[in-house]
Amino acid sequence: MEEPNVPLIECSSATVAPKDAEGERDLDLARRVWIESKKLWHVVGPTMVNRIATFSMLVITQAFAGHLGDNELAAVSIASNLVVGFNFGLMLGMASALETLCGQAFGAKKYHMLGIYLQRSWIVLFACSVLVLPLYLFASPILKFLGQPPAVADLSGVVALWMIPLHFSFAFQFTLLRFLQSQLKTAVAAWAALAALAVHVAVSWLFVSRLGLGLVAVSVTLDFSWWVLVVGLFAYTVLGGCPLTWTGFSVEAFSGLWEFSKLSVASGVMLCLENWYYRILLLMTENLKDAEIVVDALSICMNISGWEMMIPLAFFAGTGVRVANELGAGNGNGAKFATIVSVLTSLVIGLFFWLLIMIFYNELALLFSTSKPVLEAVAELSNLLAFTVLLNSIQPVLSGVAVGSGWQSYVAYINVGCYYLLGLPLGILMRWVFNQGVMGLWAGMIFGGTAIQTLILAIITIRCDWEKEAKNAAMRVKKWGDRVDVKNPCLEQNT
Repeated sequence: MEEPNVPLIECSSATVAPKDAEGERDLDLARRVWIESKKLWHVVGPTMVNRIATFSMLVITQAFAGHLGDNELAAVSIASNLVVGFNFGLMLGMASALETLCGQAFGAKKYHMLGIYLQRSWIVLFACSVLVLPLYLFASPILKFLGQPPAVADLSGVVALWMIPLHFSFAFQFTLLRFLQSQLKTAVAAWAALAALAVHVAVSWLFVSRLGLGLVAVSVTLDFSWWVLVVGLFAYTVLGGCPLTWTGFSVEAFSGLWEFSKLSVASGVMLCLENWYYRILLLMTENLKDAEIVVDALSICMNISGWEMMIPLAFFAGTGVRVANELGAGNGNGAKFATIVSVLTSLVIGLFFWLLIMIFYNELALLFSTSKPVLEAVAELSNLLAFTVLLNSIQPVLSGVAVGSGWQSYVAYINVGCYYLLGLPLGILMRWVFNQGVMGLWAGMIFGGTAIQTLILAIITIRCDWEKEAKNAAMRVKKWGDRVDVKNPCLEQNT
């Protein structure tokens, strides 16, 4: 689908900008909500399709593994949730630095800067991928050290080795997606993800079900499908899909890497602390009665939660883009209104899924397993799963506000305090002191960490001085933009 080269922000921001206060007053609330919702869903809709499709590849992989056996399901679940999940959260967070920089530069009409930011992000995230590589190479002994059963740890180590190509794809897929989102070119990301999902289903069926190639084939198909997505996004970007923002490879990508790395690391810490939090649950299941059943049930719950989480994460992306675009355009009131509309919309969707889980709790695990003990264990955890989904409908949206505003470093400290100084100790207390098992551990982490963090972010967002944030965004764009423009005065002419 061909998208216009003229950015939507130019023709739509005026409807809520402070410079046209009379026009804003003439719009009733319902019309303003409708206008903002269209802008928001222009990002959220395709992003939701992209995220659900890419996460579905992981879910489908685990579903195929589950039908190979309980040990195979546990191995793939641990490899994807702990090994891949560790660097998934880190890389996803580091790539979100592009949402701040590209989004605000796009709002300020500094289009040429987006391509430079993208290339810098490739360099930083690829270097990070190399540094994290030993986690995959030594996954088996690491998992044994952390208390996982030896048989499952050995199988997980094999899966992790075959997922190394998937690991390196994150550095390019996450950055390309945010580059395109920031300039509202979201349809191409959705189509590329759907194509990759179709390839994944076909190849998984052929290699695993038809040819019976086993556990290794499960991992290889995931590698192949994710790189199909990367190639599609890259081809669109460099072959003329982004004429305003991609002006070719440039040596300027190697300048300012230290400052860019600092923002990327702050973004990575902010999001990976959230991403790792619930994965710790899987590490604390050792010494529980029927630990293998508990791991399988908890992994299924995490997958269901993660699958639904793609919706609020789409709102995370959409809110980040909308807030960054409006702040970059100097429109603090527009950023505030975008935040309100996004939070309320995501909350309504979260309430729907909360109700769905509460009604169909007995059937939740059938996609992953037919084992009766696993199905019963998932049903017991369904209430906690439902409330996790409800809280997660709000928290990522507020994190999107933080990314769009450039608050990553500040929010990283909040996440450390809420998740690891409050929520995790409370979960451990419920698990070992009050002998509430995995339900006590999960409940303590939900209500002690996630709920408190969401409340703090809500208070910060409500008290935010949006006009001040708009001025800060203008200063950030000028600081980074001047560096590029001085060294490349021809770039502005080219765009």
